[in-house]
Amino acid sequence: MHTYRIILNQEPEGGYTVTVPSLPGCITYGDNINHAKAMAKEAVEGYLEVLKEQGAEIPDDSRSLEYSLTLVS
Repeated sequence: MHTYRIILNQEPEGGYTVTVPSLPGCITYGDNINHAKAMAKEAVEGYLEVLKEQGAEIPDDSRSLEYSLTLVS
């Protein structure tokens, strides 16, 4: 089992662009949050399949922590 952090950015024209920081170049898009998450799962699975075929190390975010800070200016 592997854990990956995904970032969903809402686009001005609608929908969400999804990036996977620990997998460079792994970017996808979804019409809504649920679709974006499903597309991210598919993109990560495809990315990992290529890494395995190449015999490359499989990165994992399971030991990462993430926090958000909100600053009032």
